[in-house]
Amino acid sequence: MARHIYACPMRWSDMDAFGHVNNVVFLRYLEEARIDFMFTQAAAAGAGEFAGGSVVARHEIDYKLPLVHRPTPVTIETWVTKIGGASLTVCYEVKDTAEDGTETVYVRASTVVVPYDLKAARPRRISPVEREFLGRFMDDEAVPAAA
Repeated sequence: MARHIYACPMRWSDMDAFGHVNNVVFLRYLEEARIDFMFTQAAAAGAGEFAGGSVVARHEIDYKLPLVHRPTPVTIETWVTKIGGASLTVCYEVKDTAEDGTETVYVRASTVVVPYDLKAARPRRISPVEREFLGRFMDDEAVPAAA
């Protein structure tokens, strides 16, 4: 199973009064990774319809560890756990991987995305080309539920 890897830059302003990345900022990080995956990478693979419109129907996020600003980007791995007729579920891990392979996971999350026809102002079906692209990143490993 392939995962989309996004190196997400961090900004000093991402931190809150407690000295770590604010919980709301993580949703922005996930959005950046999702846009790179579904708009940029999908378009490069010939499945550019997502950029024509999609909406978020649901977010679920588990905060595991605080993340503090540093000059190097944080890694966001993205994969797909469900492809329906007119929706898909994208999962994420925001993490660092040390040289010895040890992982530090800051956030695990999932998003239900619905392709959307902006002109008709309604959801649309996932096209065969989009389904093929998403299938390359399909994995049944859902984000674990909160303990």
